[in-house]
Amino acid sequence: MWRRIGKNKEIFNFSPLSQRLNVVPTVTMLAVVKGCLTGATRGHALLKKKKDALSVQFRQILKKIVSTKESMGTVMKSSSFALTEAKYVAGEIIKHIVLENVQSASVRVRSCQENVAGVKLPKFEYFTEGEMTKNDLTGLARGGQHVKGCSVAYLKAIEFLIDLVSLQTSFLTLDGAIKTTNRRVNALENVVKPRLENTVIYIKGELDELEREDFFRLKKIQGYKKRDWKAKRSC
Repeated sequence: MWRRIGKNKEIFNFSPLSQRLNVVPTVTMLAVVKGCLTGATRGHALLKKKKDALSVQFRQILKKIVSTKESMGTVMKSSSFALTEAKYVAGEIIKHIVLENVQSASVRVRSCQENVAGVKLPKFEYFTEGEMTKNDLTGLARGGQHVKGCSVAYLKAIEFLIDLVSLQTSFLTLDGAIKTTNRRVNALENVVKPRLENTVIYIKGELDELEREDFFRLKKIQGYKKRDWKAKRSC
């Protein structure tokens, strides 16, 4: 809607109804819309800070994932080589002897949460419960030592695997949170705030128009009164 207002005949462009709220232009409604605009501005600033914090954490986790995957190859290679050595020294019977000595899992995983800018990231940690199975006397020619070395190598591999799983889970959770935050920031920046700003401009323009109409009405009434007073005096 276009309207010419002001003494200098300036032209102001009021956005269509779809670009502003359908409200009654009153002083009370102007205060309400201004309050909503202030809240939207603060929320937009806070969401931008949250997005920046999540992006920083996202890049840090990505670097850790890359470094962990690079180290994972070396660890898995050494653990596979240790298993081959143990089989070569202790023989194929090592598998049955080790399984017989194992009563319960000595390495367990527990989960916890880490709060990053209001987003709860799952985190996995490993811990040992009880004593490790002793295989010092398994096989001949120091077979037990090779079995123990193989166990230590695979324990290190498990540690890297748990760290990698924790990082990748946090990576996916952060990715979803960043996408959601970006959508909210874009909605506030491109839809909510412009609509409220256009509504404020519209209400101010309507109030100014009403004020000019009242002023013009008072001037006309004053002119009529002066004319009647002069007519009475002339009579």
